[in-house]
Order: sequence, then structure tokens, then C-alpha cells
Amino acid sequence: MTRWAALGLMILPALVAPTAATAQDAPAATAQDMPAATVVARWPAEEARQGVAADARYFYPNSNNRIGKYDKVTGKRVAQWEGPLKLYPHMNSCVVDGAELVCAASNYPAVPMASVVEVFDTATLHHIRSVTLPPLPGSLTWIERHGDGWYGGFANYPADHGGEAGHDYTWTRLVRFDAQFRPTGSWLFPASVLDRFAPMSNSGGSWGDDGLLYVTGHDRGELYALRLPDAGGMLEHVATIALPTGGQAIAWDRSQSRVLWSLDRATKMVVASRIPPVAAGR
Repeated sequence: MTRWAALGLMILPALVAPTAATAQDAPAATAQDMPAATVVARWPAEEARQGVAADARYFYPNSNNRIGKYDKVTGKRVAQWEGPLKLYPHMNSCVVDGAELVCAASNYPAVPMASVVEVFDTATLHHIRSVTLPPLPGSLTWIERHGDGWYGGFANYPADHGGEAGHDYTWTRLVRFDAQFRPTGSWLFPASVLDRFAPMSNSGGSWGDDGLLYVTGHDRGELYALRLPDAGGMLEHVATIALPTGGQAIAWDRSQSRVLWSLDRATKMVVASRIPPVAAGR
């Protein structure tokens, strides 16, 4: 048994089957009282199928096996990377981390599920390295550095939607990793968010500068603000915000205040939106 496999087996007992819980659920918002994002930029992008990341000058949409690099001022593509589908069957999202583009990938819809982190150079889009993650329940859909480590979303789906038997969307979870991508913690999602994911799962996630985690599902045009709990293993649902795009992966623009990038896969458009502040008090 490899060191990674042993590590994965060690943590699996702690990743118990989810149970319904409502104490951490935020009140359900209606379309009339839900705060809404405001569009500040919109660009067409051929690769806008899974997610989009951004830095101060460029945005980076991605599909399963392609990444584009576009100028934020002109919308012109300046670089593109494409890999063989056999090696990159499902790259779900990317995030800018310094001079690197860190992407969450998996073998979806194959089972058993397997996840990997793919790293690229933002300047050239050349592939730098792959980090294979230990076996965990679900497929990695997003990963982002936060504090001293990394946090990633692991999606689970019904078997008829590409998931593993017995692990539907209620098994969706947030996993914390250390700097070497070794798992160190896990949290479940509250029912108020899972119900909006159903029957799919968590597609995108990115930490806000307010300390809250913002996530999206696969289809709905909604952004969910979550907080790590002081105790227990259930994330707390703080707020729901209407997005001008459907689900899929997202990323905060660290060069602008409260600007989040998302995409509309049906029209292959990427959208930058200003997100209203969220009251994070307990």
C-alpha cells in the first residue's frame, strides 16, 4: 500500500455518512428578498464551460481539457492550452495562486472517483506538475489556498448522474489540506444548501476577504455564503445571493473589491459581478 493510499484510508472513518441538520441552516430566501450581484463586465470565451479564474490583468476560463488566457480590458485571447482528453478528462475549475494557475480535476464521470490538482504557469499556460490526491469520497471540483493550507470541494452525485452507488449529493463535503495536500479536516454542507444543489453537487468555491466561503452548485444562479463552525462538522449557511449566471465554478478577483468571476456555459460567456457585502455576525 502506498503512503497516499494509507493516508486516505486513515481519514475515511472520520468522513461519516451525512445526516440531516437544520440548526446551521439559513432561512430560505425568496427571489424578492435575495440580494443580487451586479454585472461589471461580460466577455465571450470559447473555453467557458467549467470555470473561470482571474488576476489583475487577465481572466482564465477553462473547459475539461482547455484553458484560455484573455485580456480583461479588451477581451482578446492571448494564449491557450489544450491537453489530451485521455489525460485531462474533467478539469472543473482553476484559481490564480501567485504565478501559478492551480486547477481541480477528476476522472468524472468514471468510477471509482479519483482527483488530481493540475498546476500551470500563468505567463505561458505551460503545464508544470500534477498532484494526485488520496482517495476521498467524491470528485474534486475546486481547490483554493486559505490560511496555511488548502480547501477543496468534493462533489457527490447519484449513480445515474456519474456518482458512486450510495453516495448522492448529500455526501458533498469540504476538505481541508495542509501545504503538501494531505487532508487534515472535513465538513458537511447544511441541508438548506444541499437542497439547492440537488440532484447535482458543489461545483465552485472561493474564499471571500470577509472570511466567508462562497460556493455555487451545478445549475442554479445562486451564490451561497458559508462559515466554518466553531464546533462540529457542519458548515453554517450565512446568506444566499442571486448571480447573473448559472452554476459552475467561480473565483474572486483579488485585484478588485467584491468582484467575483463566473460563467454561463450555454452562451460561453464569462461574467464579472460585484457581490454585495454579507453580514457575517453570529
